[in-house]
Amino acid sequence: MSPSTSPPRGESSALWRPHWWQNGVVYQIYPLSFADSNGDGLGDLAGIRSRLSHLAELGVDALWISPFYPSPLADFGYDVSDYCGVDPRFGTLDDFDALVAQAHSLGLRVLLDFIPNHCSERHPWFLAAQQDRRHPQRDWFIWHDGKPGGGAASRLPNNWLSEFGGPAWTWHEATGQYYLHSFLKQQPDLNWRNPELRRAMLDVLRFWLGRGVDGFRVDAIHHLFKDAAWRDNPANPDYRPGMAPRKQVLRRYTTDLPEIHAAVREMRAVLDQSGPDKVLIGEAYLPFERLVAYYGEHLDGFHLPFNFHLIHTRWEAAALRAMIAEYESSLPSGAWPNWVLGNHDRSRIATRIGAAQARVAAVLLCTLRGTPTLYYGDELGMHDVPIAPEQVHDPFEKNVPGLGLGRDPERTPMQWSAAPHAGFSSASPWLPLASDYQQVNVERQQADPASMLSLYRALLALRRAEPALAIGAYTPLDVAPPLLGYLRTHGDHRFGVLLNTSASAQRGAVPSALRSQRIVLSTHAGRAGGALGSDLSPDEGVVFTR
Repeated sequence: MSPSTSPPRGESSALWRPHWWQNGVVYQIYPLSFADSNGDGLGDLAGIRSRLSHLAELGVDALWISPFYPSPLADFGYDVSDYCGVDPRFGTLDDFDALVAQAHSLGLRVLLDFIPNHCSERHPWFLAAQQDRRHPQRDWFIWHDGKPGGGAASRLPNNWLSEFGGPAWTWHEATGQYYLHSFLKQQPDLNWRNPELRRAMLDVLRFWLGRGVDGFRVDAIHHLFKDAAWRDNPANPDYRPGMAPRKQVLRRYTTDLPEIHAAVREMRAVLDQSGPDKVLIGEAYLPFERLVAYYGEHLDGFHLPFNFHLIHTRWEAAALRAMIAEYESSLPSGAWPNWVLGNHDRSRIATRIGAAQARVAAVLLCTLRGTPTLYYGDELGMHDVPIAPEQVHDPFEKNVPGLGLGRDPERTPMQWSAAPHAGFSSASPWLPLASDYQQVNVERQQADPASMLSLYRALLALRRAEPALAIGAYTPLDVAPPLLGYLRTHGDHRFGVLLNTSASAQRGAVPSALRSQRIVLSTHAGRAGGALGSDLSPDEGVVFTR
């Protein structure tokens, strides 16, 4: 029996054999910050390769590497100047091939970022498109005449706004037209309505699949098409001063257009044709009713449209339970869920909810039904690092003054040891280290059975050993906030999870029917093996069974 997409919603089938991406765990690496092999203070591919044993020992199944393509780094790799190369700062294609080979030898899959919405202004395609309006690659990008008369602002083609603030249009003097950029002006949008551009981008997928890549995370997919009639976006009636400038309008004509789904199906077909068990993951910050459409009408879209709602939902039991229920009920039949606690664009979980609750969140992430994605360093409890103004690198901060610290605080170097520069590099790193790196690091935590790293290793080992926790059915438990509880079942195997989302002890809160259950794992040392009992300690999460 070949693997199918998922078991029946209510109960796991004994005959069902999951794909690796259904019972596996993905680990995101931000390459500038993971490990530096050559002492220039920047992480690189050889550095990642030197640390693959950490991922294997942690118990993940795949590493997703954020962009390492040639780039001016205006948006730190998301402005690509060559989709089929490696930026010299990160190494060479030979380094990449060696990384893939070693990862595969350790049983690890390799996923890459695919950035279809835009490239760099220095990409040869855009340099050619700027030559004149008749150039064959002109239509590979989105150009428009300005409105007649008036000043610069009144001549803009419409009111579309960049994600980084300000108009999404930049004037190109030499050819007398505006070009569209949904992000920075250094990131011109590609025109996916042009069949030649479309073929060229699908060939990028084929190039990396030919080098052994196991799948892709597709960046900003909901931006891929824009309204062909160039209509103004409607004003946002809920906009208030202090909100991000882009929220002044509702992005009705610039995101989540119907044409996107055909393009996703084409990407999926390329992966399906390249061999079994390739995975396509989509980045789209959307409400559930729109997000789940990206699975495709016949599950021929993304295998996993990223679910970011754990990042945005209030860390309260009632809100979390309602969000999980809404997600589960929104999933199309046969679709597989997934969960994300953090990434390179969002504040770290330990900063958002505190170090103690970050342990509870680890239990939630690793025991919910669906594929978890870990962000590098979260397995240590790393937190956001304050960035002084003179240390800021992130263009989001530089281009949108007053919107806070930007994204540098969650992108600081991985903390490997208490050695100088945290074992990340022999030189001063490109971003500052956390002040507590000598206590919060891999070397120290791997020797401490009560550490966050040991907790994650135990969670992932338990998940790997028990199909109920990896692929089993999900049933919520009727417990009162601040407790959150659920059961995971697969055949005759049943595990329960209870999470205290508060810093207060919950006396007598455990349902009487569960109190004799045996604790398999707890965020608090010394509890495993004993009876669950009637109480949960402050900031405690437990996994239990009969």
